Amino acid sequence: MRNGAGEATRARLARPPGPGGAYRAPMDRTLAADLARLPDLLDATRDAAAEALATLDARPVVPPPPDKPQEREALPERGTGTEAALAAFADRWAPRLSASAGPRYLGFVTGGATPAALAGDWLTAAHDQNSNSALDGAGQDLERETVGWLRDLFHLSDAHTGTFVSGATMSNTTGLAIAREWLGERLDVSPAEDGAAALGPVRVLSGAPHSSIAKALSVLGLGRGALVPVPTLPGREAVDPAALERALADAPGLPAVVVANAGTVNTVDFDDLRAIAALRERHDFWLHTDAAFGAFAALSPEHAHLTAGLDAADSVCVDLHKWLNVPYDSAVLFTRRRDLQARVFQNAAAYLGPLGDHPDLVHLTPENSHRLRALAAWFTLRAYGREGHREIVERDIACARALGASLAEDPSFTVLAPVRLNVVCFTLAAEPTPARLTALREAAAPEVFVTPTTYAGTPALRAAFSNWRTTHADVRRIAQALHTAARELG
Repeated sequence: MRNGAGEATRARLARPPGPGGAYRAPMDRTLAADLARLPDLLDATRDAAAEALATLDARPVVPPPPDKPQEREALPERGTGTEAALAAFADRWAPRLSASAGPRYLGFVTGGATPAALAGDWLTAAHDQNSNSALDGAGQDLERETVGWLRDLFHLSDAHTGTFVSGATMSNTTGLAIAREWLGERLDVSPAEDGAAALGPVRVLSGAPHSSIAKALSVLGLGRGALVPVPTLPGREAVDPAALERALADAPGLPAVVVANAGTVNTVDFDDLRAIAALRERHDFWLHTDAAFGAFAALSPEHAHLTAGLDAADSVCVDLHKWLNVPYDSAVLFTRRRDLQARVFQNAAAYLGPLGDHPDLVHLTPENSHRLRALAAWFTLRAYGREGHREIVERDIACARALGASLAEDPSFTVLAPVRLNVVCFTLAAEPTPARLTALREAAAPEVFVTPTTYAGTPALRAAFSNWRTTHADVRRIAQALHTAARELG
């Protein structure tokens, strides 16, 4: 078959000019040669990927920086083909990439890619769908099925519809854009038509918001200054419901937006979602819940109570390239007001379908181009089901607890907060300066990657467990690396 493909390609290149002597430019010869050898090239790519994954355990989690800056190559005038590009990548770039797909990369709440998710992502590229229009609608149908599975996974009702986006930042931005339109509905204006200035001053209330919330407000024209910090409970990152009610009462009669947290970044603290939702009996506000990775607590019977009340939100952010372990980039935005979502993001063009009762995806996010990123999620959910993903969540939680316990036993460390779910927030017991913490991180980097933070004014580190590969054997390696680095630091 491969020889036949090569003969067919050579025959095409050898064809004479078209009718009337019109010249038909042949395909670039290197590109044509790659097409003829495509199965072999895909095999070579598969081998390179398999080798990268097989060596995760032995590679440094974060390789040391090069001794001197790597010089940039000039753009080649004439290409040398995929095989040469694979070789150049293996030589120049692969050794410098971190083992972020592996079990001891504990920064940023980074998952990996389950075998099924990886297969789905490869097929996403192979089929190369832009799934925004019902004129070519199979991708949209697949996404809607996947959204239904996710809705069931997180115990959301059918009142919520969902749309795939690129990550938590885009999910939060989309949810707050819908909230902005809801504010306009309350004030009998439309920011989508008239601009954000038509709203006048806007208040967005939150206890410990993720940085993407302020970024979203900047993008949406509401301004970072619209974010009003609300006191949290003593020793917690969870908002104080009484303080939130007082803040809502400060501007009686004016609608507001409340951003609740289902899992904060530093300590995975959860707001009391039911108590916040109950405040709507006395105050008018849109409730957006940032559950980027905290939503996955719903999979664990021991921790599902933390997400009680999630369904009451008007919009919900969930980041899938975290604990669902699908490749970057992937997230979903759920909302009860798809009508407002379409009002914000509707796109009018002759080549698009009508808005209708079930809008095409092109009318639901800022992006007209919509990669079929749902396919990787569909694959992993179809392959492992609720039970498989619950096991990943519960194993990561157990690993986080084990690391927290190990650090708590070492007088070199202070664990700054209870390990509520999958993040360990800790610091050095003596002189926890940013410089010393950086030195600790760098010394431990071959075995583990953790990220810096500040908790209650104290410079700290966070270890976030969300990778499907992580086991207790990895925890022992991680703990040993941190203990050894702390002793060497003195």
